[in-house]
Amino acid sequence: MTRFLLRGVRPLGCEPADLLLDEGRITETGPGLDAAGAEVVDGDGLVALPGLVDLHTHLREPGREDAETVETGTRAAAAGGYTAVFAMPNTDPAADTAGVVEQVWRLGREAGYADVQPIGAVTVGRAGSRLAELGAMADSAARVRVFSDDGDCVSDAVLMRRALEYVKAFDGVVAQHAQEPRLTEGAQMNESALSGVLGLRGWPAVAEEAVVARDALLAGHVRSRVHVCHVSTAGSVEIVRWAKAKGWQVTAEVTPHHLMLTEELARSYDPLYKVNPPLRTAEDVHALREALADGTVDCVATDHAPHSLEYKEAEWPAAAPGMLGLETALSAVQEAMVDTGLLDWAGVAERTSARPAAIGRLAGHGRPLAAGEPANVVLYDPSARWVVDPARLASRSRNTPYAGRELPGRVVATFLRGRPTVLEGKPV
Repeated sequence: MTRFLLRGVRPLGCEPADLLLDEGRITETGPGLDAAGAEVVDGDGLVALPGLVDLHTHLREPGREDAETVETGTRAAAAGGYTAVFAMPNTDPAADTAGVVEQVWRLGREAGYADVQPIGAVTVGRAGSRLAELGAMADSAARVRVFSDDGDCVSDAVLMRRALEYVKAFDGVVAQHAQEPRLTEGAQMNESALSGVLGLRGWPAVAEEAVVARDALLAGHVRSRVHVCHVSTAGSVEIVRWAKAKGWQVTAEVTPHHLMLTEELARSYDPLYKVNPPLRTAEDVHALREALADGTVDCVATDHAPHSLEYKEAEWPAAAPGMLGLETALSAVQEAMVDTGLLDWAGVAERTSARPAAIGRLAGHGRPLAAGEPANVVLYDPSARWVVDPARLASRSRNTPYAGRELPGRVVATFLRGRPTVLEGKPV
């Protein structure tokens, strides 16, 4: 394995230092390290962060390889600075058995761009009627610790309680897609005055908030862990804040697009902006940014949701919801949180690496940039500017909401256990 000396980087945005990567670990840190026998990477002006960890990635394999594969999705992840991703279970077949989660895990190991940690389905086929093989998935080679029916809500309160009780045995967590189905039948966008003007059926904030409140109460009752996927409303933020004040084991994530974009984009009827949960109001965006800054919302998760052209190039009601996120996430976080003064780079590292790794119980990731730690490192140029060109993205799909938009910052290099997966901004 080649040794790498990262010369003059700024760990967590602090004073310049050198990082020596050797045998998969950071072996030395400090100024003026000896570069003998090492490949030198000039890090002047670059921020060094721990490799990013995404708690919410759709890799589509098995079953929807036309939109994404484990290989293309993890290549996109590396291009965005990620060294580990949690693969959501809404595949075909669903990741509801030990066999399927092990298949996804092994595909990640073979691709080699990022560690892939499968998320297991809570219910068989994600159908919401009976619990899946949670224990078998936890005991598999993939060592699943996060379970979700993402794309659908575990709306049955009894099933949700049983799942929360079951995962306690192996320190697991249930990640809930908070969407009361009866309140969102046929929903197309955020319920508001704008949805009425546009003639699109609304997705009310209370449909999310009611489930967040119920599951927080259940988690407190059974003393188990619940994680709220893609929080999108100010009301959900307040419920999570209340639950944490109670001492309950409730965590939450926010997506980059919910930190950046509002329902106003639906005026174009461009289905690139159709997503679930939907883009909300400017007031919700403000509340989400403040909650991420103060720690009420624990982490950023991309909800990277690739779709092939025929599923997006359709009239709004017929188009599939979802957006790409892996390759633009760090730029979006910079614009929404760093450039606004809400977070420094240490705060970004906490919310994009350390916290998601801790929630998912993922060893070897989210660690400090210190001697002896795994060499999972991303080098990022915050002074760069780039215009998002869908055709140049590493993902197999092209449904980015930032097409043609200029974003700040750019990933220059990503190292997975000391091995470069991206150098000079390009996957290796």
